[in-house]
Amino acid sequence: MTKKIVFLGCGSMGEAILTGLLAAGTAPQSVVVTVRRSERAEELALRHGVTAIASNEEERANADAVTGADVVILGVKPVGIAALCREIAADLAPNAVVISVAAAVSLAQMEAVLKPGQPVVRSMPNTPLTVGRGVVALSAGTNATAEHLEAAHQVFDGSGIVLDIPEDQQDAVSAISGSGPAYAFYLAEAMAAAAVEFGLSADIARILARETVAGSAPGHAAPRRHQPERHHRAGHRHVRRPGVAGHCRRRCEGRCRPRRRDHGRARREITRYHFWPYFPEPGIT
Repeated sequence: MTKKIVFLGCGSMGEAILTGLLAAGTAPQSVVVTVRRSERAEELALRHGVTAIASNEEERANADAVTGADVVILGVKPVGIAALCREIAADLAPNAVVISVAAAVSLAQMEAVLKPGQPVVRSMPNTPLTVGRGVVALSAGTNATAEHLEAAHQVFDGSGIVLDIPEDQQDAVSAISGSGPAYAFYLAEAMAAAAVEFGLSADIARILARETVAGSAPGHAAPRRHQPERHHRAGHRHVRRPGVAGHCRRRCEGRCRPRRRDHGRARREITRYHFWPYFPEPGIT
């Protein structure tokens, strides 16, 4: 990709996207990043070789950065998206595609504060993106063409799988791939805790749990149904018992409802189901 690409805000998710983009062959010289603090700007410039500007030192950092840009990625928190769109609207090229990675901010909300006709794409990345195993769902705005959507694909292709969906399915994606890693992380923690109680060291327990969960994911797509061996069946009966799957569905359903995003409550309710002796309550950090 030889286009000028701009990141407005670059936290952990933004940097993961940036890392994947550069790994896929984008020249660092074609990337501009704006962040608040000068220390963070220096860190990103040194680590990735990109142009990084601190907005607390340059008042027009964001506006100047998007001038002449082909792709602009909005990496600030959802509460700041509308204000950021207003700030840069006058300086965006008419054909520049604006990509948001903020959850729960609709295409209509962004289009309402940008110039009429500005191409916008909404994305829903997830945390495995930080290790190159993410899945990203893209929804094209009213004025986004196939070319704009392809530009968005190129931004995320280096970080995982990219899917195109209608915007009304974004909340469902958030419920499954956005929140799902938290469930997987908790399961790995629970397995590691069980291993420690069975006499393994904490280091070995973490490795076993982590690699088991990571290695099981590719096999889930296999067309055959897994048949557990006899000594595994008791564990399967606990995991598959009524209530566990239903609880998971209810938690995901809650995530599908806008403005009802309570990760803490979901985690607390998960802990009601102790798959003892296979997955007891985590006791290590």
